[in-house]
Amino acid sequence: MAKIRLTAYFCLSVLFYSMTPKMAVKKHTYLALGDSYTIGESVPARENFPSLTVQQLNNTGLSFDKAEIIAKTGWTTDELQNAIDKAKPESSFDIVSLLIGVNNQYRGRPVEEYAGQFEVLLKQAIVFAGNEPSRVFVLSIPDWGITPFAEGRNRKAISREIDAYNEVNRSIAQKYNVHYIDITPGTREAAGDKSLLAGDGLHPSGKEYARWAEKLALQIGTLIY
Repeated sequence: MAKIRLTAYFCLSVLFYSMTPKMAVKKHTYLALGDSYTIGESVPARENFPSLTVQQLNNTGLSFDKAEIIAKTGWTTDELQNAIDKAKPESSFDIVSLLIGVNNQYRGRPVEEYAGQFEVLLKQAIVFAGNEPSRVFVLSIPDWGITPFAEGRNRKAISREIDAYNEVNRSIAQKYNVHYIDITPGTREAAGDKSLLAGDGLHPSGKEYARWAEKLALQIGTLIY
């Protein structure tokens, strides 16, 4: 009888030991909102910055599901808003990122219009993050004025306008106490390093997206741990 009890105890111990680590692992979720810079136009999906961010986080021992992305090439703030209204994402994401505005600038829309629409989007991003501003990350708008695509255009004017838009999104990010990651200076390095650009001569390459992901993953990792 004692032998049977010992065997049963051993089996239960092994079962508990094998289940405990699995039960202890928390799956984290990430929602990325944006445009072509978020979906990674002209690079494989695995090389866009949300995917690379998840890869880097999981390599540190965290457990993130595949990023949920609401983004499309060409979207402006109002078009992203329309897509969010249709998608109706849940308000339970551990991390939410927002990068939007380059197409507003490209179409010559007033920065004042951008400010109002961006603020609405950011407030929604906070809701999607469970009303926790510390879980929300705003990325600045890259400067496409230095790319081959901008050949023949007023590059300095583009850069000035991008800076004006970024002053707005930075200010609003600070107002709502969310994280702000300034990737714009790094994107300007593509003027002398074409390896940072995708084959279309406009969008970032996987190498550049990896630099964004590194910045984002570092801040997220500090927050999660």
